[in-house]
Amino acid sequence: MSTIRSLGPRIVAMALLMTAIALTGCGRRQAGVNSIQIKGSDTMVNLGQAWAEAFMKENPAESIAVTGGGSGTGIAALIAGTCEIAELSRNLKEGEIAQARKNGIEPREITVALDGLAVVVHPQNPVSRLTMDQLAQIFTGTVTNWHDVGGPDLAIVLLSREVNSGTHLYFKEHVLRRGRAEGKAEFAASALMLPSSQAIADEVAQNPGAIGYYGMGYLSERQKAVAVAKNASAPFVLPTIGTVIDGTYPISRPLLMVTKGQPAGLTQRFLDFVLSPAGQRIVTRIDFVPVKP
Repeated sequence: MSTIRSLGPRIVAMALLMTAIALTGCGRRQAGVNSIQIKGSDTMVNLGQAWAEAFMKENPAESIAVTGGGSGTGIAALIAGTCEIAELSRNLKEGEIAQARKNGIEPREITVALDGLAVVVHPQNPVSRLTMDQLAQIFTGTVTNWHDVGGPDLAIVLLSREVNSGTHLYFKEHVLRRGRAEGKAEFAASALMLPSSQAIADEVAQNPGAIGYYGMGYLSERQKAVAVAKNASAPFVLPTIGTVIDGTYPISRPLLMVTKGQPAGLTQRFLDFVLSPAGQRIVTRIDFVPVKP
């Protein structure tokens, strides 16, 4: 018993010492990790993750986490202070800018890539081209059968991104409302609002009556992209890197990263990488369009 009692204080002292060393070491490791959070556009999430992986490979002491959720989610996180960069597939709204400034944040938009929104149907659907007016009629529910646009006698199944998505907003403003600020057109009540571009791609691949839209980076052999014309007398154009760069594809847009004012530190170094030749080659590899060809 006396031996046990004599060892007791030594064991306690040793445990306390080991705990202190462990905590000190842990603190050093935490302090050595330089990290940023990136949140936002589902269209951009694969691209953002590819940038992050390539950057961290070159900079193993840095940590960059990229998550989606939609453009609205990204800018809300930036305003709330839970991320350093928001990824947006649309421009900032006036209300978002006002809210950011109210929180002491001056948002800065940086165009990091370009995108063409592909309109897609099932590969067996014979419809291969549509005008912007026809797309507006389809997605607002004015046209409900493929027969009315040169296809089979088959009900049209509308697929859209959910309302928090920048892709949803861009398509509504530039296709349904044709860029008119006073436009009031909305998606048909029958449209299925899906949580991601991949969900739309998967549904189109197995539904002969479906039509949807998403960033051209999600195109695969399981869907067919439709050629789009600005009007009935204009040429029909498919979404490709070339047609997005030269502006002939009618449904094109910038992809943005938004920061809290002038970026600095790791945020600035990461953005420098994104816009570097290596970063822009990743844009092409992921099937988007580089801003610096």
